[in-house]
Amino acid sequence: MSNWREEILKEFTPNVARLTLVADPDGLLMEEGIFAGIRARGFELIPFEDPIAFRYAYETKFRSQWDKGEQTELVVVLHSAASDLATLPYDLLQVGRQLSFSLGEIFPNLSYPVVTTLDQGDLDALDDAQRQHTPGVLGDNATIEFILRHVFDIALELIKKPSDLLRALLRRHYMEQRIPSLLEERLVQLLHQLKGFADWPLNSIIPDRQAFFAFLQERWPIFLDQLVSQQVTGIRERDASYSLAFSGPKELPFDHDDVRVYIDNLFLEGLLDVVPCEQTEVVSETWAVVGIQIDEQADRKRRVKGLLDTIASTIPDENARHDTWLHLARKWAELVALVQEPDAMLPESVHHSIATRQAQIDAAFESWLANRYAGLSNLPPVPPVMLHHIPRFLSRHIHDAQEHKIAFILMDGLSLDQWIVVRKELASQRLEYSFVENAVFAWIPTITSISRQTAFAGKPPIYFPNSVNTTNKEPALWTQFWIDEGLNPQEVGYAKGLGDGALDDVEEIIAQPRMRVVGLVVDKVDRIMHGMQLGTAGMHNQVRQWATQQFMVNLIDLLLDNGFRVILSSDHGNIEATGCGQPSEGAVADLRGGRVRVYPNSTLRDRVKTRFSTAIEWPLHGLPENYLPLLAPGRTAFVRKNERLVGHGGATLEELIVPLVQIDRRNG
Repeated sequence: MSNWREEILKEFTPNVARLTLVADPDGLLMEEGIFAGIRARGFELIPFEDPIAFRYAYETKFRSQWDKGEQTELVVVLHSAASDLATLPYDLLQVGRQLSFSLGEIFPNLSYPVVTTLDQGDLDALDDAQRQHTPGVLGDNATIEFILRHVFDIALELIKKPSDLLRALLRRHYMEQRIPSLLEERLVQLLHQLKGFADWPLNSIIPDRQAFFAFLQERWPIFLDQLVSQQVTGIRERDASYSLAFSGPKELPFDHDDVRVYIDNLFLEGLLDVVPCEQTEVVSETWAVVGIQIDEQADRKRRVKGLLDTIASTIPDENARHDTWLHLARKWAELVALVQEPDAMLPESVHHSIATRQAQIDAAFESWLANRYAGLSNLPPVPPVMLHHIPRFLSRHIHDAQEHKIAFILMDGLSLDQWIVVRKELASQRLEYSFVENAVFAWIPTITSISRQTAFAGKPPIYFPNSVNTTNKEPALWTQFWIDEGLNPQEVGYAKGLGDGALDDVEEIIAQPRMRVVGLVVDKVDRIMHGMQLGTAGMHNQVRQWATQQFMVNLIDLLLDNGFRVILSSDHGNIEATGCGQPSEGAVADLRGGRVRVYPNSTLRDRVKTRFSTAIEWPLHGLPENYLPLLAPGRTAFVRKNERLVGHGGATLEELIVPLVQIDRRNG
């Protein structure tokens, strides 16, 4: 029996019509598998959102090809109901065939408002459940419970004791499942009705991943104390007093099989922190040794080995969803940060294993990018997947209430592993900081003039062709985005060149009484990188030293004190690369970076490609027509052979996946 994707894809048969107009109110055509399937059939897709931007892309990329007699087939996607297709421009309606798809048609027996809150990645499980269980027509609450059971594996009648609830929450938060707030509210309501969970902090630990792990963290030492007592005397002591921030039971069943299976990974990946134990020798003979401090070197070696094993078993294939790579990138960043700690003394065999794993990741990631990267830019902006989604993600907070204010800090050149270095310093200087950490994809080529501009423009580079080689238009693009969102220019601020010294410029901007949105570029890490001669280790060392100087905590404190919600990201990461030779192209390249060259036409790019046969001719995914990148292969750079540098511009995991973090203060 065909699944929901096949039902949609069968409508896209090549050579039926060169222009297809699709009403797609739920964004189904932008789902990764659908998008890849349509492109594999020879179609190109562009959304109809901004009429002016659409007309530019349509005329320059498609109409011009048709006028030359080329046979490109185009799908124009309108994220609206079928009845709104009539609002499209007349010249499109005159020649285009019309289709429509919606979640209501795919899941006719389930509540449409509930189903629309799901991530597209959850639709496969829901489709399987619908076919297997054939539910009758369900209302809102019945649909919610059907989805909780069959999509998120949360069956309320099976939650009878703490280990049952912990298993469900561990699975949800470790896998970073995004359960819509509508479903979370119903889940909290139902759990409160169950015997034994009335005093649990359900309103915190169900929706908030960081709160859940903090809840576990403060109860882990209690479990260790009880474990020691049991090992020594055979009796679990229960009369000790503990100061707890979260309500609920003091003791949690960490040793239950359904719970314990997650605990190793939580400590290995830094989601829980190891703690001291007075009777280490007692605990060291048990499975709980994973969560105690023994000595720094032993703890580090154990985590490195565990992360290497975990990463080896979770490298995604070329058809994986994008979020599997985001998860892997964060694990890899934890590993790199551990290895680059200043006093790390790891055996050569470990470094060899890391190099082997890195090569496996590079090969798999390159294949995945060729297959799936093109579809990322059109995914929904909540949660953000690419840098240009961030402004639209922020706009939702601004529109929620008139008093809401946003500060977007872009740390130019900061990789995920270097963010871990910065985060560690921030946390040591401000114990009250909390970090909600995610990651997003940068733009390829991963250079400032492309990737950083998308983060402030809120749109792909194809829509700002006149400034792809400079960042001079960045303030204007940032301001224009917010004007289009209904703000006045006086409510929008921007500053760059930050990273050292006083914060006078920022103070002056946020002191303006109408200011609601500020974009701030901290370029210190990028400046460190471009002068770096000591590789990745040198980068980590200098980023760490800079972070101790408190510029960032002073900036964050200033913004939080003035009521701004603080969101931090980066435009690209960086890698240590080795020279593969320097193209002798004269002045024909528009950009001559270490990791990428950019050419105005394919003839010039092909000429250089003949000498560097393994270099990657990157396609025009969201790029202007006369902007053709040639990426240095692997972890090499277009510099003299065997010369080493730290650079960016290519498409490795470290260059392309960057942090997206909300920074706040904990209550109390």
